[in-house]
Amino acid sequence: MSKIDFPVLDVKMIPIDKVVANDYNPNKVAKPELLLLKHSIEKDGYTQPIVVYYDKKSDLYIIVDGFHRYRCAKEFFNLKLIPVVEIKKDISNRMASTIRHNRARGTHQIKDMSKIVKDLSGGGWSDERICRELGMELDEVIRLKQITGLKEAFQNHDFSKSWEEFEAKYYKG
Repeated sequence: MSKIDFPVLDVKMIPIDKVVANDYNPNKVAKPELLLLKHSIEKDGYTQPIVVYYDKKSDLYIIVDGFHRYRCAKEFFNLKLIPVVEIKKDISNRMASTIRHNRARGTHQIKDMSKIVKDLSGGGWSDERICRELGMELDEVIRLKQITGLKEAFQNHDFSKSWEEFEAKYYKG
């Protein structure tokens, strides 16, 4: 059995002005769902802390998961402190964590997901790793790569022998 961490056991109350959104989350919530989240928090309280990464350089907590709970705290409830749990991961793994959290409960904007797949691929992640870490099928990764541009998206892709035969037959250079 693998080792499981429990950051949820170390919830901290952090000043809301020390918490900021990340710049890569492709998850969007329509107004009715945001209002439903607000209602849920009013009825049940904060049942889940906001997942953050502490950036020592900026002395800020960057949201990995829970942006909409943060947004409710700020826009509707005017909270001064919010519950957070901290994870310590590099940027690629934080991006993957954000996607895993989101995919487990919702949908993503295609264009934004394409950019994340492109960024992870550009950062050296293989298609197989992207599939494994983001819970995607290979055809989904390929479709998202196509949106960002074929040439650079597929520059490190291993094609089958049939593609090489097709290319040699039809694209003699």
